[in-house]
Amino acid sequence: MLKLMKALGLALFLAAPVAAQDGPLRLTITDGVIEPLPFAVPGFQAETAGAEQLAADITRLVAQDLANTGLFREIPASAFISQPASFGAPVAYPDWRAINAQALIGGAVAVSGDQLVVKFRLYDVFAGTELGEGLQFAGTVQGWRRMAHKVADAAYSRITGEGGYFDSRVVFVSEAGPKDARQKRLAIMDYDGANLQFLTDSSAIVLAPRFSPRGDRVLYTSYESGFPRINVLDVANVGRQQLPTAEGEMAFSPRFSRDGNQVIYSLANGGNTDLYRTDLASGAHTRLTSAPSIETAPSFSPDGSRIVFESDRSGTQQLYIMSANGGDAQRISFGEGRYGTPVWSPRGDLIAFTKQNAGRFHIGVMRTDGSEERLLTASFLDEGPTWSPNGRVLMFMRETQGAGGTSTLYSVDISGRNLKAVPVQGAGSDPSWGPLQP
Repeated sequence: MLKLMKALGLALFLAAPVAAQDGPLRLTITDGVIEPLPFAVPGFQAETAGAEQLAADITRLVAQDLANTGLFREIPASAFISQPASFGAPVAYPDWRAINAQALIGGAVAVSGDQLVVKFRLYDVFAGTELGEGLQFAGTVQGWRRMAHKVADAAYSRITGEGGYFDSRVVFVSEAGPKDARQKRLAIMDYDGANLQFLTDSSAIVLAPRFSPRGDRVLYTSYESGFPRINVLDVANVGRQQLPTAEGEMAFSPRFSRDGNQVIYSLANGGNTDLYRTDLASGAHTRLTSAPSIETAPSFSPDGSRIVFESDRSGTQQLYIMSANGGDAQRISFGEGRYGTPVWSPRGDLIAFTKQNAGRFHIGVMRTDGSEERLLTASFLDEGPTWSPNGRVLMFMRETQGAGGTSTLYSVDISGRNLKAVPVQGAGSDPSWGPLQP
């Protein structure tokens, strides 16, 4: 039996306790959630000597990943009636039903030298069955966080039916120093702020990094020459190449095409700013717009057939959609205020944007025809949304008010009900969320 839950017009369908013949546990998400699904994660079993600490760390990170979504609620270990005797031991379902655990996650960890193996199983407590087959992930001890994220992704996917997003990375602009002399460099980190690495130094201003579809390259704008130029950086070896532009031209606001072979961006020349596309292999340029207005911040649809972008051709900053080959554009934003930094959801159903109205900034989403606009945040300055790989969560930059205000990263789900600061070392801006790692 399913219970329909509603809150402020947002709905979550949540599988209520059912008999096994009624089907497996399933959390079907539309937009929001009232009551998170309770789950339990008994400590992962250490199957080899010396694996105890890793087992404890992986257990905690798996639980943290799921709880931080706002869709799940962890039952504390102090409430447990029993503990599994081993990874393969039969599950005492009555003990877990008694504390209202609807999902149970079991795991085991084995270490051999520098090699790590993590096993995982997921159980539907009320149905008394295992959800899917057990999984096993192998890697290095140093990569234990990735193993934990992979377990959490698997549990999330089996319960919700959606792809996960925990085993992913974010590239952003790391900032340091006073506001009037801020140093900026590219940095990359896990989605939760761990494993921070710098990709550039602070010798030149860098802006707007954007991941490639495979996560192996990053586009960004650099002022190294004094004029904005677009660079393509290889994440693995930090090698880079620059998109060719003529003297006096300024190129900025780049994004990859969905196949990663082309770059779409803004090019300013002679006081006019239009959208262009460049083939990375041949270097061939294609002009996509030709208007006296400013066209910028382009983003491809998931199928690569259309582009959403911002333009002031109507007199104010608004959002438009056109064919990926150029041509006529259709305006999709009609609310009060100004709209910018649009980005297409990987699902293709929504477009996220920044909105400025009545002295406040918002992160919002709308349908691709401009309908069902919904503002998710409001603050002194929120801007630059980027989508999680599964299209469920947005990350963006928030700046505090005042002369010494600093910027940091936040995330919010598309219901607007799970706003969280991302634990970044220092200040950060311009996030770009990459795909799930291979």
